[in-house]
Amino acid sequence: MFRITRLADYGILLMSYLATDRRSPVHTARDVSGATGVPLPTVSKILKALARAGLLASHRGVGGGFALARDGRTITVADVVTALEGPIALTACLSPDRESCTVENSCAVRPNWERLNDAVRAALQSISVTEMMVPRFPTSSTSRPLTPAAPVNVPAAVGAPDDR
Repeated sequence: MFRITRLADYGILLMSYLATDRRSPVHTARDVSGATGVPLPTVSKILKALARAGLLASHRGVGGGFALARDGRTITVADVVTALEGPIALTACLSPDRESCTVENSCAVRPNWERLNDAVRAALQSISVTEMMVPRFPTSSTSRPLTPAAPVNVPAAVGAPDDR
């Protein structure tokens, strides 16, 4: 089963919260934990990793914390997943750090795995962390996706994702 890890899921939640909470540009890990319900040690670990990846800026001292390194509308779900989990690869043979496969030269399905991987990556790149906080309503396959016209106000307590 292909699944986004809990760490990446929480990372998307945290980045989406930071992208849409307009009360302050800088947030402490404790504040983000309280607002999202994600445990503080997990929030700290994720925020540090996202800062190392350049998605967040870390500010030290009084009034310090974390802020988005760029506008949340330009940070995609794929950016967060890649920062926390590494390159998006549905199969081991598509991973950049893969071990050599004994059937790679004669594998008849690899080209289609590449197509599927590209489609998943494109889908994750098409949604920003800001958009993740916009409620979606069921739509027909012919309707256009909803896009926020202005920054979204997020309630102080955003629920954490359930265990999947």
